[in-house]
Amino acid sequence: MDKVLNFKQGRVPLLISMPHAGVRLTPAVEAGLIPAAKSLPDTDWHIPQLYDFAAELGASTLAAEYSRFVIDLNRPSDDKPLYVGATTGLYPATLFDGVPLFREGLEPSKEERTTYLEQIWTPYHSTLQQELARLKAEFGYALLFDAHSIRSIIPHLFDGKLPDFNLGTFNGASCDPQLATQLEAICAAHPDYSHVLNGRFKGGHITRHYGNPAQNIHAVQLELGQCTYMEEFEPFCYREDLATPTQAVLTVLLERMLSWGIEQYRK
Repeated sequence: MDKVLNFKQGRVPLLISMPHAGVRLTPAVEAGLIPAAKSLPDTDWHIPQLYDFAAELGASTLAAEYSRFVIDLNRPSDDKPLYVGATTGLYPATLFDGVPLFREGLEPSKEERTTYLEQIWTPYHSTLQQELARLKAEFGYALLFDAHSIRSIIPHLFDGKLPDFNLGTFNGASCDPQLATQLEAICAAHPDYSHVLNGRFKGGHITRHYGNPAQNIHAVQLELGQCTYMEEFEPFCYREDLATPTQAVLTVLLERMLSWGIEQYRK
């Protein structure tokens, strides 16, 4: 594998992780995909562009280069299911609508997938872990914001239309409850957008594994409805008119995380 991630180190104790932003495919995956999957419909489209204000905040950023169709960086390496009901695994077998992802008999081999685990999944998580350790060593604490997006209506995964802002803290286990309450209050202060805390999306492997308030590492996942910043169907165009006001809310959320950290740890 060549470049498998894009990491930029910041100057404040905040890391923004973007594990599903990648669009690269390996030859084996590309050759086996069904026609409907060729456009990569389950991608967290344009997330690095949506969060391009992170540099001004001073946050570190980590983004995947390879598609979740190759390997899902927000799943544990042992592929233990994270959600009850319909979901996707470390090596996705279906699209979000439940249709098989690969043509019959053309899934990547076990050996190829072992390579993906070693050369794509492991470097991402090593970088994530090392950066959190660096932040904690420098500041005494670390803040992790796992940035995701998803089509707002997917009957196979959830009923009805998903709220715009879906905050996840693994039912309060991945970050201080006060921080979660403050982030939820910010969402409530922007009534043009709907929101929920620990609804359908409570946080995936990254939030659950790295969030450890007792060790001063606080992790929050945001699953953002794609209708807030882009066209949800092919060709998946970024919409500046939608994205700009959404970015304003995201900025306030991340600024609040940083302010909370200062208030909590620098008294």
